[in-house]
Amino acid sequence: MITFDRARSFIYRNARPLDLARFQYHFENGSKEAVLTALAAYQNEDGGFGHALEPDSWNPYSAPIQTWTATEILREIDFTDANHTIIQNTLRYLASGQDFNGKLWYNEVVSSNDYPHAPWWHAEVDSADSYNPTACLAGFIIRFADKNSDLYKLGCRIAKEAYDADDKQGLSDDMHAVLLYIRLMQYCEKASVSEVIDLSLLKERLREQIKHSITQNTAEWETGYICKPSQFFNSRDSIFYADNKDIAEYECDFIFKTQLDDGSWNIPWGWSDYPEEWVIAKNWWKGNGALLNLLYLKGLEKL
Repeated sequence: MITFDRARSFIYRNARPLDLARFQYHFENGSKEAVLTALAAYQNEDGGFGHALEPDSWNPYSAPIQTWTATEILREIDFTDANHTIIQNTLRYLASGQDFNGKLWYNEVVSSNDYPHAPWWHAEVDSADSYNPTACLAGFIIRFADKNSDLYKLGCRIAKEAYDADDKQGLSDDMHAVLLYIRLMQYCEKASVSEVIDLSLLKERLREQIKHSITQNTAEWETGYICKPSQFFNSRDSIFYADNKDIAEYECDFIFKTQLDDGSWNIPWGWSDYPEEWVIAKNWWKGNGALLNLLYLKGLEKL
């Protein structure tokens, strides 16, 4: 398929070693070990992640958003060995109290100001104003921490608080936060935990939330920073697919239609500051985006 071949060539020419390893794992019988080796290069001695793992912040120090990004990659390759160093060190970071105010992990850290970064990661103080990324990190703890540990109890408490906050809030316009609640649900399911939150009720809330969040006006998809089905799921096996089938299938057509000549896709955001670094970060995002688009097409049985 031309779309796949062009995207593959772009990834081989431009992607970071980590994203190339992810591509090879999914499409060329590459190993999980290769992905883990590349991912470990972004993990600090304190167990958290930095070093522009999330390319919009080049802060080398650990941060919760960067650490959440690492958990997404571990989930993507279905890596579930709780005893592995990379997971144990991540749990150690989350247990340390670093970048945590007792209820939420910070989504903005002032140390990012000293390095090239997107304006939305500029911080006046270390702060947390939502359950992004806290809801997902609590789920990660529930999935992988020792059930007898204080960290596990903390994860359960935060998950319950996040669940209650979502219930009170109603429909959200923050598509990023919605994804974090999906992850919380999925981690709790994998851990066979039902006493912490009402998973069936959370699923119903998320079904409603996802239909609300997806930008139904596809004319806006061409130029805006909008919400597509791939923000929430990338497989026909997802419990959210049936409710959004038509627009999910449309996204496949959109991906085919909007691929650029070099095999990549446009990135619908940018930095006004640090223009030289943004050129590099944009290419990193493009490598990641090409992989995610291919995974979406694969999951919807278009490849």
